[in-house]
Amino acid sequence: MTEKTHSSLAIPARETEDGHALPPRHLEWRRAKIAVLVVLMLLAIGALRTVVANIMQNRSVTQMMQQNAKQYVDVVTPKDNDGSNMTVLPGTLRGYVESPIYARATGYLLHWYADIGARVKEGQLLAELDTPEIDQELAQAVAQRDQIQSSLGLAKSSFERWQQLRQRDAVSQQELDERQSTYLQDVANLAAAEANVKRLRQLEGFKRIVAPFSGVVTQRNVDVGDLIDAGSGTSRALFALAQSDPLRVYVQLPQAYAQNIKVGEDVVVTQAELPGQQFDGRITNISGAIDVPTRSLQIEVTLRNPDGKLRPGAYVQVALPSGARAQLTVPGNALLFRAEGPRLAVVDSDCVVHLRKVVIAQDLGQTLEIESGIEPTDRVIINPSDSINDGDHVEVMHPQTSSQSRGKAAS
Repeated sequence: MTEKTHSSLAIPARETEDGHALPPRHLEWRRAKIAVLVVLMLLAIGALRTVVANIMQNRSVTQMMQQNAKQYVDVVTPKDNDGSNMTVLPGTLRGYVESPIYARATGYLLHWYADIGARVKEGQLLAELDTPEIDQELAQAVAQRDQIQSSLGLAKSSFERWQQLRQRDAVSQQELDERQSTYLQDVANLAAAEANVKRLRQLEGFKRIVAPFSGVVTQRNVDVGDLIDAGSGTSRALFALAQSDPLRVYVQLPQAYAQNIKVGEDVVVTQAELPGQQFDGRITNISGAIDVPTRSLQIEVTLRNPDGKLRPGAYVQVALPSGARAQLTVPGNALLFRAEGPRLAVVDSDCVVHLRKVVIAQDLGQTLEIESGIEPTDRVIINPSDSINDGDHVEVMHPQTSSQSRGKAAS
């Protein structure tokens, strides 16, 4: 209403506390409507933004699930086997002759003349023992032998006299037999005493500990003043001696390779601590039976070592002829173990997985020689997941050659 209307109706005009007139009511309603519309628009915009955000998030989640559902694989093509593969196996270097040196006599160590690392010749003195008990036993045995020898002289002369008396029939045959028995008994006693003297003299000779063969001293377990017991049952070895040229290399060959080697074949020996150096050896002995617990065949390789670079007891790698029968090789990390047997996962042109049953000719560690089951043009998956199955769709990422995949597996 206007002010004139208010006047005619005797309604006083609204005023504020400071005396100013308030705006008309229709203006207030308009402002209220505008405020409500603004609030509703803001609420609508917020709701629309939430709906759009939910739609985008659902789309992103769907795309991520589809992306995660895809299997990405690396593949290789089988490599032709050129027949020059070598089977590399660990081996142990041993001296051509190795022996612990024990004492044959009991006594005290007077002196030792060879320490560890010393190269000695056959018959060279290694140590000396003091054997007072053996010395006394020898002196007693010599005195006993001399005593028996003197008794034997008396028994012999008595027997000869009684023989003369018997010829004149001055004594009986029984008395002559008694003198003869005494004489023969003294002869036997003298022989026994002489043997005992020889035994003790030989035993006394063992006071000198000498090298039984030429080689290098690898252990010295005694020092001056130690009490040395004879024998090897409970006593410790005085020294350990090894012949370092030539050397023997002992290799445990798995049963699968046992038919591929023969005596006289050349092998290559390497040691990790001597990079870039190779040593030529030859198979000299092959065990005639497979070891039951390990299912392996022991072979012996003879190796020249004139400069002494290789040491007995070292760990080495021996490259043996593999005698490969298969035409194709694949990386060892491509093999799948299933209840039905070994399998290889092959990807066709439509990126569909096919699990192929294969026959493994030889397992060379990093590579497998396949006798049958795959073709040279097949794409074989490396490092396949255990959950992969026949008919799965996969995405091929980086096709590789077989040699590249072996390098990746080795790294």
